[in-house]
Amino acid sequence: MSSLVVQKYGGSSVADADRIKHVARRIARERETGSDLVVVVSAMGDTTDHLLELAASITDEPDAREMDLLLATGEHISGTLVAMALQAIGVPAISLTGAQAGIRTDRSHGRARIANVDPARVREEIASGKVVIVAGFQGATEETHLHGEVTTLGRGGSDTTAVALAARLQADTCEIYTDVEGIYTTDPRVVKDARLLPVIGYEEMLEMAHQGAQVMQTRAVELGWVNGVIIAVRSTFSDHPGTLIKEVNHMELRDKVRGVALDRKVAKVTLVGVPDQPGIARGVFDPLAAAGVSVDMIVQNVGHAGTTDLSFTIPAGELARTRKILDPVVKAQGFRELAASADVSKISIVGAGIQNTPGYAARMFGALADAGINIEMISTSDIRITCIIPAVDLDRAANALHKAFQLQVPEVVDPATGRA
Repeated sequence: MSSLVVQKYGGSSVADADRIKHVARRIARERETGSDLVVVVSAMGDTTDHLLELAASITDEPDAREMDLLLATGEHISGTLVAMALQAIGVPAISLTGAQAGIRTDRSHGRARIANVDPARVREEIASGKVVIVAGFQGATEETHLHGEVTTLGRGGSDTTAVALAARLQADTCEIYTDVEGIYTTDPRVVKDARLLPVIGYEEMLEMAHQGAQVMQTRAVELGWVNGVIIAVRSTFSDHPGTLIKEVNHMELRDKVRGVALDRKVAKVTLVGVPDQPGIARGVFDPLAAAGVSVDMIVQNVGHAGTTDLSFTIPAGELARTRKILDPVVKAQGFRELAASADVSKISIVGAGIQNTPGYAARMFGALADAGINIEMISTSDIRITCIIPAVDLDRAANALHKAFQLQVPEVVDPATGRA
């Protein structure tokens, strides 16, 4: 019985005709090993950004349904071109839209969540001997096939498509191909001695992704974790084995931070002079939630004279919308002012070892202090410590923390277990 492999190729991997041909040759080599293949593709290069810009040139408030129909075309283009490239070198292939591949979602245009995967068409095409190319980032609502509305899954949604298909098809492997060789201890463009991790646990990877590491999408990691899908993150442009994302036995984890995650796309909002009374926080965060604005870190100062200050972080791209939503609340509730800044960044240390050993916070804060970097906000979880700092200091902070936690030192891997 042949193995089933799900591969996903990101936008940089299919950015132009030459790269699409390269991907086709790579797929063909994998097929020669006897594997059945389902290949998920993102839109070519910056296609999605160009489509967003085009829509913005037409209207400031594009209809969400029409926007999904527009953005879905990017993956249709790359999917058909990859199928054509395979056919041109003698490999039978067929491209399918997300809806044709059985990706069923809720009705949330622009940020839909996968509700179900009906793999009947994909299995049928595999059985006929074809490589199945699936447009990532998209699906259709759970109505009948002909009447389902097209939806998109949000940024990085092609990762989610690939993992969902791998889970439903019970694939032997789910491989995420990108322009880097795997998961690094931090961004190698910022820290020159960043090190490639051979293995990372789902929980650690989920925190890294949530805190800004952009190689994997958070929902895809979560989906893999829930369904036990082992994910290999590899480079399209080399044969390096990359990084495995899998369940790791925490009993065997060493006392060590695994990585430093960076996020430049952060804004900080501070509500000044907030009445210190029940129900006020609800009045602030309810309208943000209703508008789909994701709030991350929240800090409320100790109240004085009946008022307090409330600070929180949001994605930088949501700052203008957040102001528009909260300006009426500020006036109605009598807050002194709404202050906001996009000149901040988020930096986190992540590692399952943090939960068992004291001293990590002190070490992190000490390294930042020694580098002359001020901390504006702090948030923690069992395996993560996060700080908001001035954006101009992010690169220095990354290098300071990477050195402080000795992440440049190679891990010793036990050859019997494959664990560090």
